[in-house]
Amino acid sequence: MANFLQPPRLRIGEETEEERRATWLELFYDLVFVVAVSQLAHNLHDDVTLSGFFGFVVLFVPIWWSWIGSTMYANRFDNDDVGHRLLTGLQMLAAAALAINIHHGLSDSSAGFAVCYALGRAVLVAEYIRAGMHIPTARILTNSYATGFAVAALCWLVSAFVPTPWRFGFWALGLIIDFATPLICTKLQIQLPPHPSHLPERFGLFTMIVLGEAIIAVVDGVSEQKWDVFSAIAAFFGLGIAFGLWWVYFDNLGGTPIQKARTEGKIAPMTIWLYTHLPLVIGIAATGVGVEKVLLSEQQIALPDAVRWLICGSVALCWLTLGILHRLGVIRYCKIRAKYRIAAVPVVLAIAIFGSSLLPIAVIGLLALVCLVQVVQDFSQSRPTTRLSEPEI
Repeated sequence: MANFLQPPRLRIGEETEEERRATWLELFYDLVFVVAVSQLAHNLHDDVTLSGFFGFVVLFVPIWWSWIGSTMYANRFDNDDVGHRLLTGLQMLAAAALAINIHHGLSDSSAGFAVCYALGRAVLVAEYIRAGMHIPTARILTNSYATGFAVAALCWLVSAFVPTPWRFGFWALGLIIDFATPLICTKLQIQLPPHPSHLPERFGLFTMIVLGEAIIAVVDGVSEQKWDVFSAIAAFFGLGIAFGLWWVYFDNLGGTPIQKARTEGKIAPMTIWLYTHLPLVIGIAATGVGVEKVLLSEQQIALPDAVRWLICGSVALCWLTLGILHRLGVIRYCKIRAKYRIAAVPVVLAIAIFGSSLLPIAVIGLLALVCLVQVVQDFSQSRPTTRLSEPEI
């Protein structure tokens, strides 16, 4: 049972806590974002156009950043007292309200979406102020975060009372301030770097949430179709794409960028690692929608252009971001793996450009084959007979 009132404590650099795992409260908190990502996927499913994808991204960014805010706070200052539980509950309420307003988040519900985001950020500001009051060594960092996030939240709150399209200008300003606040505080972050085992696990869990959308897409796509051989094979390929992305991401996940921040004072790798996860999870979530649209398409005629571009573009985005992470050493440093990831991008885009006559099963099959090549390449390098120096070539 949680203590009634316990001051926040610094959860980094503790010799007695070398390893940290996600708490039950954090896992419970993630459930709200399962719903939010599902609502975002539903929006994209209903509007597979360039403007629909743009709207999907616009709404995805604040949802992801809301999760990032609470995760980064808990990484440094988590404490299991009643106060923290109640504040987390308020953040869950705000996130749930965001999910409710997603369906018309860029039209009728945009004002409600803005207010809910602002309220969630206001709770986070309160948490940072509380932490700064009890942890003098972190006060400069917490005050800087609280100030930046409060200004951003104010922009979102004001936007609710401004007509569209000017409302979205305030959203952009608020997000710029939100994203810039940690970048401005890089020197302070070096003094208080995140916990090296807890943060990669948390990012992995959010990646698992968006991968779950791909699994749901396969189930929904098959359940809404008349079961036949083509549907079964296409579903198998859809699962193969999700499985391939899971394999490559989690086999290379680690705390290297955080360790560099702690031991070498290099904050750039950690910052790249954090922000590059945004296009990665966007790509994975959109891939799930693309898989479902492929399974729902008429299997005897060519896949519609919009669906082909959605699934191919999303998979290409995933491999591009993973290649960048490999090449910069933000996940497992490996030039060979980076080349394979980036080489997959033009291959996948070629399927989108020249595959106008391909059946749905052919498109999803070719994409699954690309994912299989990535998995086989990783596996071949990870065999016990492979020398340790070879992945660094």
